[in-house]
Amino acid sequence: MAGAVVLALLLLLAAMAAASVAAAGGCAGEAFSANRAYAACSDLPRLGASLHWTYDRGAGGELSVAFVAAPAAPGGWVAWGLNPAGDGMAGAQALVAVPSSSGAWEVRTYNISGYALGEPGPIAFPASDLAAELGADGRVRVFGTLSLAAYGGAGVLNQVWQVGPAVTGGVPAPHAMGGANLAAKAKLDLLTQTTTAASSSDAIAKKRNIHGLLNAVSWGILLPMGAILARYLKTFRSADPAWFYLHVSCQLIGYGVGVAGWATGINLGNMSNGITYTLHRNIGIIVFALGTLQIFALFLRPKKENKYRVYWNMYHHSIGYTVIILGITNIFKGMTILGVEQRWKTAYVAVLCLLGVAAVILEVVTWGMVVKRRNAESKTFNSASNGHLPRHV
Repeated sequence: MAGAVVLALLLLLAAMAAASVAAAGGCAGEAFSANRAYAACSDLPRLGASLHWTYDRGAGGELSVAFVAAPAAPGGWVAWGLNPAGDGMAGAQALVAVPSSSGAWEVRTYNISGYALGEPGPIAFPASDLAAELGADGRVRVFGTLSLAAYGGAGVLNQVWQVGPAVTGGVPAPHAMGGANLAAKAKLDLLTQTTTAASSSDAIAKKRNIHGLLNAVSWGILLPMGAILARYLKTFRSADPAWFYLHVSCQLIGYGVGVAGWATGINLGNMSNGITYTLHRNIGIIVFALGTLQIFALFLRPKKENKYRVYWNMYHHSIGYTVIILGITNIFKGMTILGVEQRWKTAYVAVLCLLGVAAVILEVVTWGMVVKRRNAESKTFNSASNGHLPRHV
């Protein structure tokens, strides 16, 4: 018992120590080679990066920086820059650190005019003392001094940063398009020595999460549930016509939520100029269009005795299953784009597994009922054919 108490106390002290370190900020304990030291530092809100800097307004507006981040994969690259024209990638004046063929790291400067890195060249902020090194912890440290004199000693600047997975033939490969990558930007206040995440980035990130949640619930959960209700409950005669109203209600609610998710996606596309997820967008358009056709088809549903009912059923079932398959596929693509944590992917897969298990169980039960009914009907028919009437007649 005493040992358990001591262990609990040690764990509590360790947790308190970890919390105090986190509160103080991980960047505060960073040490650099060549006796480099900086007046301020900030743990950046995305990609596990940090920035250290010293700003000297009296020396021509010189900004000495050390940017620290881990590449997205071994052999990848890291980048940091200032953007005097906006708060995104386009217009950024960037320092990009890449591994050279000799194994050492080098820093290149890029004046990024669009949504591609382009070729290295001079940047708007004259740069000097550029260097980079790979630490034992797998993080890259990028050093440099930028002259901000041409910008009148501006106190608040837009900064962007990024990490990439590889460098092929000396050319940095494109970075991932996850939520953390797209939101890797903030305000750098040189006078108060602070950084602040851009509110627009947070707003976009929030809308992305809402977009993903709405679509996962609608196309990925409610519509499959509605299909299961329609396929299996109608086998139970006591469930007629309740199964139909349950099916329609589930599909209408799912479609309504899906429309909200689709509209949020359109809004995100308008807010993210230059960023297009072509396949994800095209699948979303197809799912929305086919889902809308399903809603209109509901009003054109022939009666059971109508000779065209069989064709309507074929159309309704094929389009419905297509929407479900494409919807689930696009949800997983969206999760990849958002870079969601594995636990959320696991939770969604668990929901799909539950629906799948329920469908398998109901499939077995309903087929058993159908076979039993057919056997009973066959016996009745054979009895009538032989001139014998059922006992209850």
